[in-house]
Amino acid sequence: MGEFDAAGELVMGGMLGRAVEPHAGESHGHGHHGTICLNCGTALIGPHCHECGQSGHVHRSLGAIGHELLHGVAHFEGKMWRTLPLLAWRPGDLTRRYIAGERARFVSPMAMFLFSIFTMFAIFQILGISTPTDLDTNSVKPAVVLQQSITKEEAGRDRKAAKLAKLDANDTDRAELQQDIAEANQKIGRYKASIAQLGENTSIGIEADADDFSGHTGWHTLDHGIEKWKKNPALMLYKLQSSIYKFSWLLIPLSLPFVWLLFFWKRQYKLYDHAVFVTYSIAAMSLLFIVITLLSAVHVPTNVLGTLAFLVPPVHMCRQLKQAYQIRWWSAILRTGVLLWFITIIASLFLLILALLGIMG
Repeated sequence: MGEFDAAGELVMGGMLGRAVEPHAGESHGHGHHGTICLNCGTALIGPHCHECGQSGHVHRSLGAIGHELLHGVAHFEGKMWRTLPLLAWRPGDLTRRYIAGERARFVSPMAMFLFSIFTMFAIFQILGISTPTDLDTNSVKPAVVLQQSITKEEAGRDRKAAKLAKLDANDTDRAELQQDIAEANQKIGRYKASIAQLGENTSIGIEADADDFSGHTGWHTLDHGIEKWKKNPALMLYKLQSSIYKFSWLLIPLSLPFVWLLFFWKRQYKLYDHAVFVTYSIAAMSLLFIVITLLSAVHVPTNVLGTLAFLVPPVHMCRQLKQAYQIRWWSAILRTGVLLWFITIIASLFLLILALLGIMG
């Protein structure tokens, strides 16, 4: 059912993008001069009625429904194909031209943001990229980790001891096996000493249950939420993953103050300008992650994907800063370095907010 869910997310993202996208600048290919609007009866002087806004060409076929669906999902019109090349290679020019008033020519920042975010998570679902569902709270306890190491070492030691018992007294491999067994015993002794230092014995580490946890912050809602995370971390991680795209719009207001700090002394740039910059930038990064995910699915080498993931974002941001704010290269590079540092703070704040929403929800 994951593929159907992913298709639903894709359609939802496209429809939301279409809902916030101004209905202007698309190609229509139908002339209706001299005809009458079927909605209000006004004489048409263009493809749309200038009184009520209805299209002069009214579809009445099953194929038209498919056209509207495709149009809603991916804006299969000239606007998308004019926007994507600029967003990829000249993002700053796209940002500056949209701010300057070229709105009908390009897909709006919010529509592109919604489409890219929903598409990204739809691709993740289709390819089965999700949070693990078999998490065990015991696995993160120090005593349990140490006990697992002891068990592993003991198993290896026992295999070598059994092999040693089968060898002749003069076999040359005996000395090596005896040394390996001695080293394993030393490791096991160190692991057991570490358990003793933790003030826990092995049975407590294994048998301790998440139900023994109780919050002590004094805030009942927070304590209850922490207890839920402790009892079922897999479910809570799934909820956190689901919340990432639902609340991804929070990245925009969280980023605005930091981008403003980069240009706070330049009064010609308004918060709206920074919002357009941020929204197009997040959309571009989402599309980049889609490309990397698809390349990974067709087994492109990991080093190539790593290079794309680590080099493309800063280069893209630097180009967008230089072109959008019309600054020099050295200034754009400096601001990119600061912006990358800001992004770590923004991402931390975003994840903290999502975690709190999950705990308190």
